[in-house]
Amino acid sequence: MVLVNPEHEHTGQAGVPGGWSYRMLYPSVEALGAGRSTPYFPEQVVRDPDLARLLVSAHLATERGDRLAASTLMRALFARLLSRHAGSRPAPEAPTGQDAVRQAIDLLHERMADPPTLEGLAEAVQARPFPLLRAFKAVTGLPPHAYLTSLRVRQARRLLETGLPPAEVAAEVGFTDQAHLGRHFKRVVGIPPAAYQRAAGTYKTR
Repeated sequence: MVLVNPEHEHTGQAGVPGGWSYRMLYPSVEALGAGRSTPYFPEQVVRDPDLARLLVSAHLATERGDRLAASTLMRALFARLLSRHAGSRPAPEAPTGQDAVRQAIDLLHERMADPPTLEGLAEAVQARPFPLLRAFKAVTGLPPHAYLTSLRVRQARRLLETGLPPAEVAAEVGFTDQAHLGRHFKRVVGIPPAAYQRAAGTYKTR
């Protein structure tokens, strides 16, 4: 099982030439039954055959439309996942320029559809471009442009779940067109935007 902590960047692209298939869940903190705190998983890949079988069983029950079995199995899955694999969140390191990086991240959130250049971003947070670039990557694991793409995809998911057409979602989050959205969305999430909407039950035809 692969566990991705909230806000950690990841990709859905194939890991081998022939591709692969996987079952995926995006549970909320409430669904996990973790109270108000967001759980943290120290290991991103865990080998737990019992838990993996439970995950498949929960998915299959959902596909059959057996809501009672699906919800029961899902609760059991989350309870065991937390008890076996959740741990303490490590204290964040404070690399040079962390305050500037935080300001830069906030600015990218605010100007998602119309972001500044690297030079403009650095000027806005009173830093120099290259030191900001290094510090940004040290904190987020990505350079600013890649972080922005991931941010746009996350926002696109939320908008698609409301039923907004993919073309409108692309414009809303700052992609040049629907094809641009589709390419990045499939790379990160694993499926095209329209397929994601159908799975979420919010696909609409016009």
